[in-house]
Amino acid sequence: MSGPTLFTPFRVGALELRNRIVIAPMCQYSAEDGCMTDWHLIHLGQLALSGAGLLTIEASAVTPEGRITYGDVGLYDDATEEAMARTLAAIRRWSDMPIAIQLAHAGRKASCAKPWDGGRQIAPDAENGWQTEAPSTAAIEAYENPPIALDADGLLRIREAFVSSAMRAKRLGIDAVQLHGAHGYLLHQFLSPLSNQREDDYGGSLENRMRFPLEVFDAVKAVFDGPVTMRVSGSDWAPGGWDSEQTVAFAQALEARGCDAMHVSSGGLTPAQQIPVGPSYQVPLARDVKKAVAMPVVAVGMITEFEQAEAIVGTGDADLIAIARAALYDPRWPWHAAAALGGQVKAPPQYLRSQPRQYKDLFGK
Repeated sequence: MSGPTLFTPFRVGALELRNRIVIAPMCQYSAEDGCMTDWHLIHLGQLALSGAGLLTIEASAVTPEGRITYGDVGLYDDATEEAMARTLAAIRRWSDMPIAIQLAHAGRKASCAKPWDGGRQIAPDAENGWQTEAPSTAAIEAYENPPIALDADGLLRIREAFVSSAMRAKRLGIDAVQLHGAHGYLLHQFLSPLSNQREDDYGGSLENRMRFPLEVFDAVKAVFDGPVTMRVSGSDWAPGGWDSEQTVAFAQALEARGCDAMHVSSGGLTPAQQIPVGPSYQVPLARDVKKAVAMPVVAVGMITEFEQAEAIVGTGDADLIAIARAALYDPRWPWHAAAALGGQVKAPPQYLRSQPRQYKDLFGK
């Protein structure tokens, strides 16, 4: 019998991964003025020893106003770049796992309290709050302060902010960039007809709603040497919203521009969403994209079991799987998956003696 597909090498653009497991970006809300802290070193450091194929840094805002909360990581000035450089230098001393970064702008979902403090939007004139901006003036909830609709200068400013952050990521030696076009944040807000109510060239038709996210992609792709990928919500799970058919069209447009992979999640745009939550509930959305494009596709969403992950990549529903909360609960998830499935992972030499006798080939060379 051949070995598990999950533990076969895979290439994303020019980046070679040891296996098909991606650590997804997970916001920690523990930055100070956008700067990474020792928490990020602890958090990312343990995940860099997990045996996964790729580690993705959490959503990193391209402007201060693009942060979800005042505790979000940013990559928008010298101070945030220097803080990230310190964190990366310590991690890379002990791990050669490739590292990607998710660049993001929260749009109308910005200026919020941390989740453990309730997560509600903070008013612009309150401590830790600021004025949000978005494609249109529609707020998510009636009680929230409406965002300012971006004008032509605002679109240029944000596009250039993505470019600047991508150039900082390049200086930091980050291996890949993921643009955050999912979960109701700014690029997703342009895509969805529920949040994009513009009447200019950036609203209305599908072609127009895709225009700004594609412009951002083109601009980042032009300055970043490594793989540039996109995370999308495959569905808003709400009537009249973004759906799988539109996602496929967006994926095809991105592929034509040289996108190196698409990471398919879902939801996050509207409180009216009705999500059919369950194991692998987002995999059909990834499968739809996989059928329509040749670029790699990443599936994510309640992938917790080893056989479940192997089935997703083994049957071709997706090329890679991403884990988030499962990795927080079990930072050695890839080790345990390899043991269960008969695969191999790379472990640091300091940990080699932990290899259980019954899994004598678990730690490959």
